[in-house]
Amino acid sequence: MRASLLRCTSLLLVAVTLAACGNKDDKAAADAAASSALPVSLAPVQQQTMARTVLVSGPVTAYEEMQLGVEISGQRVTALPVDVGQWVKKGQVLLQLDHRTLDSELAQADASLKQAQAAQELARLNFQRSEKLAAQKLISESSLDELRANRINAEAQTATARASRDAAQLRRDFADLRAPADGLISKRLVQPGQVVQAGTELLRLIRDGRLEWRAELPEDQLTGVAVGNTVELPYADAVVTGRIRAVTPGVDAQTRTGTIFADLPEPGTLKPGVYVEGRIVIGEGPALTVPTAAIVQRDGHSYVFTVNDKQQAARLRVRTGQAVQGRTAILEGLKKGDRVVVEGAGFLGEGDRVRVVADAKATAK
Repeated sequence: MRASLLRCTSLLLVAVTLAACGNKDDKAAADAAASSALPVSLAPVQQQTMARTVLVSGPVTAYEEMQLGVEISGQRVTALPVDVGQWVKKGQVLLQLDHRTLDSELAQADASLKQAQAAQELARLNFQRSEKLAAQKLISESSLDELRANRINAEAQTATARASRDAAQLRRDFADLRAPADGLISKRLVQPGQVVQAGTELLRLIRDGRLEWRAELPEDQLTGVAVGNTVELPYADAVVTGRIRAVTPGVDAQTRTGTIFADLPEPGTLKPGVYVEGRIVIGEGPALTVPTAAIVQRDGHSYVFTVNDKQQAARLRVRTGQAVQGRTAILEGLKKGDRVVVEGAGFLGEGDRVRVVADAKATAK
């Protein structure tokens, strides 16, 4: 009996000892798991008013770029006083052709006109005298008619000479290529001494130096854009602001896109041909937002991480909108009140153990 009691007591002590050891092992394992969990901070999905925008890329171009040439052929360029990048005024001489032959033709036309005018004046005086004589019956009616015809013929010859003189003056004027408007010389395709032909492009002029931004939008985005919408073009550490001047009334049957044209009254350092991404502001509205730091880009898609009841990271794919003042709009994938990982999100994977240490500060405005 005594021996049985001693055996029971010994077995009880062993069981207690084993239980104590087991509790210590579980605690150590739990501590180890907690220490290996990545510390993260959470932030709630918030709703706030944001500007609704459309992002699209397009080139900066001249609003109106004039291709300038001369209207006479076979003449040599004798002067070219302008160069690319130079601002010119309307009427300023941009190019001169050899005009010696044209000057000679103009002088000859001037002389012919003066000769015709002198003949016209003589015919007029003769007719005036004949009218007085005819009134006194000193000359016949046929003589008066002949003098009248001479006067009319002299007037016609004067008109012909004046037209020839005007044509010679016009050809002489064509030897000087003048700026049709104020603007900026954007291209020069000729050199002094070169013999040029009529209709050949020699210079290009950006009218008033005015630039615009053009972009192609798909039909689903084009419907939300209207004349007067603001356009923001980030470029060279600055933002150039423009305003939509025109929107094509239809879309291309093949590409299913339409074109918008935005005036750039102060283009800054933008140059024609620069390709930039623009933000078209089409209004304001409520939007679900999260801190931009919570967005993780992987495999060409946007993701956020949440924390489940088992303190494990769960990855969710989202569709994002614009980012403003440190917050990004969420178009799909989350709802108001959800909490997403902010600090530490970039180091997480699906199912990773996490330890929530703090709530991220809200930055919604």
